[in-house]
Amino acid sequence: MPIIITMPALSPTMTEGTLAKWLMKEGDPVNSGDMLAEIETDKATMEVEAIDEGILGRILIDEGTEGVAVNAPIAILLEEGEDASALDNAVPATTATTTTTAAAPAPAAAAAPPTPATAGTAPAAAPSVAPAAAAASGGRILASPLARRMAAQAGLDLAAVNGSGPRGRIVKADIEAAIAGAGAEAAPGAKTTTAAAAPTAPLPGASPFEGEFELQPLSTMRKTIARRMSEAKREAPHFYLTMDCELDALLALRKDLNGRADGAFKLSVNDLVIKAAAVALMKVPDANVGYGSDGIRRYKSADISVAVASTRGLITPVIRNANGKGLEAISSEMRELAAKANDGKLMPEEYQGGSFSISNLGMYGIKQFDAVINIPQACILAVGAGEQRPVVKDGALAIATVMSVTLSVDHRAVDGAIGARYLAAFRGLIEDPMTMLL
Repeated sequence: MPIIITMPALSPTMTEGTLAKWLMKEGDPVNSGDMLAEIETDKATMEVEAIDEGILGRILIDEGTEGVAVNAPIAILLEEGEDASALDNAVPATTATTTTTAAAPAPAAAAAPPTPATAGTAPAAAPSVAPAAAAASGGRILASPLARRMAAQAGLDLAAVNGSGPRGRIVKADIEAAIAGAGAEAAPGAKTTTAAAAPTAPLPGASPFEGEFELQPLSTMRKTIARRMSEAKREAPHFYLTMDCELDALLALRKDLNGRADGAFKLSVNDLVIKAAAVALMKVPDANVGYGSDGIRRYKSADISVAVASTRGLITPVIRNANGKGLEAISSEMRELAAKANDGKLMPEEYQGGSFSISNLGMYGIKQFDAVINIPQACILAVGAGEQRPVVKDGALAIATVMSVTLSVDHRAVDGAIGARYLAAFRGLIEDPMTMLL
């Protein structure tokens, strides 16, 4: 019997993902351990490894399809000795066991996908399917989520679009062809331009006087960021505590340690901030907690989530047990995690499960800001830029390098006095940094 390949669960919380790219094509031999496809989750893009051996008989889900439910069939693998005729018996069972959701695409089954067009040329002609054939039982039009979104943006009626995908499914190329055809019909005498303008459409509720814009579809990661930030601000009662810390002693220590390293490593201010934040949590363990409906989670180690503005969006890789690590180890690990974040290669265990978060915008010249709590954690520390300011020492004015930090706190789990004690411990470590190395 052919083997059904399903969408894997790449993290404990994953319910759906985007099939970003197929790394094999139909007819390719598959060996155990081969990389089949790239799957984009809410935080990273990961490669899916084949478990069984055979021939990739049929691809059921197109590249770029979003909202593919975990365990939904994505391809069929033919075992040794089986030919394409075995696919016909496998497909009905596949479609029968697929759970259809609002975001999940209908499984493609009746025909192989069209041959991709060569870059710079028109798409290869595909068998034309009448618009009526694109509708499944009950009148539902088969179309990929991307095609639906493009059609909505362009104001196209999907019922009038010919689907060239399996079972008459409407795919991206069909929408692009329909848009190009509509443009040609609307302006037959228009001059040819070097580039077609991207279709624009007013957002729901937008003013009719709004200027032109290009609508960028939401990525899976951006949707997750939006959902989690909305949940945090809606559910967690935030309050904020701000304190100033003098940095001169810390900057001197950093310079001394980097000089002793002789190029083997280079500590940043952020590395020392991570260490100080972790040690302060051990001094004030009541701040190293998270809130859950079943109770307060009291974490035993300081697992620091550090906000990284990657090219794909905000993500928080975790420095595990930062209180027990040396500065060199923290610095090396942070550089490696930041690079993986930018490449979209973080594994779930590298960005999930922290106990406390840090968001540092000091490198952008931001003096002070209030960060959104990374639930279920109860605290996040917003770090501003170090700048020279006038301070009073022993009754006289002096100049010191000062950094403002703001602790955002979930009042369900941490009270004001605990937050104040934590910031006092943190400032003590920043202003006397040798104590965090003891």
